[in-house]
Amino acid sequence: MAHKVVVLGIFVADAAYRADRLPRLGETILGHHFMLGPGGKGSNQAVAAARAGGDVHIITRLGRDAFADMARDLWRAAGITPEVTEDPDSYTGSAFIFLEAATGQNAIIVAQGAAARISVADVKARRSLIEGAAVFMTQLEQPLDAAEHGLRLARGAGVRTILNPAPAAALTDTMLGLCDLITPNESEAEGLTGVTVNSFADAEAAADRLIERGVGAAIITLGEKGVLYRKDGTSLQVPARAPGPVVDTTGAGDAFNGGLAVALAQGAAIEQALRFGAAVAGLSVTRHGAASSMPTRAEVDRFLREQ
Repeated sequence: MAHKVVVLGIFVADAAYRADRLPRLGETILGHHFMLGPGGKGSNQAVAAARAGGDVHIITRLGRDAFADMARDLWRAAGITPEVTEDPDSYTGSAFIFLEAATGQNAIIVAQGAAARISVADVKARRSLIEGAAVFMTQLEQPLDAAEHGLRLARGAGVRTILNPAPAAALTDTMLGLCDLITPNESEAEGLTGVTVNSFADAEAAADRLIERGVGAAIITLGEKGVLYRKDGTSLQVPARAPGPVVDTTGAGDAFNGGLAVALAQGAAIEQALRFGAAVAGLSVTRHGAASSMPTRAEVDRFLREQ
């Protein structure tokens, strides 16, 4: 039986700045810390899944530059199989990340570079890989037509599909109907449904709207309040727990999605998979960085045993 997780998504180099606040236009302020490291939702989710024990492949585009070398080194260390279209006419993407010193909350600008040129043809070229997976997962940082085609190929082959609808974008009911699972946070859920999510009841209402639009089940991630899973009028709530102080939430959603995907690919029931994903996220927020914060399978298993 296939246990592969196939991720369609982008890699960017994260340039993270920690400061008391964002500067106003025309203003320069001094920061407390800087870190350059690997990022991009698709890449982060692939790293989270691989470090958590998954057999992971990533479909993406890179330029031919130092940031592309960073991507390949990262994936090699994590044990990810890269499925890369090299694009020498563009550049490997980068992200500006502001981290608020007092809270660890973030604000992000992404310039996708070559990843903005991920195409339906790139996805078609990996059809057999997608159709042989246990789980196919994608996000919205690359072009929507490529993401939708990947979901369609996976769904047609009976592969479980996960859409992390980030960053927020308008989606058709046709695309939502290809998703076995959708994993928005509060603001993304509001953008897709019009429901302001401030509570578990709000999350249930937003999830029901998404299910009405065609998704199989909805998982609303609620930050420090945990996650809510909704299907067929029934909900599961899984709390957020961290083994130490929260220092950086940048990769938390990606950690959850990667953990969820690998648990499902390895045959876990949904409640077990939700708890596994929440544990991966809980460990990640106690560390700086995005991909660099993803825990190993041994760390996740130990954390789950201690809960």
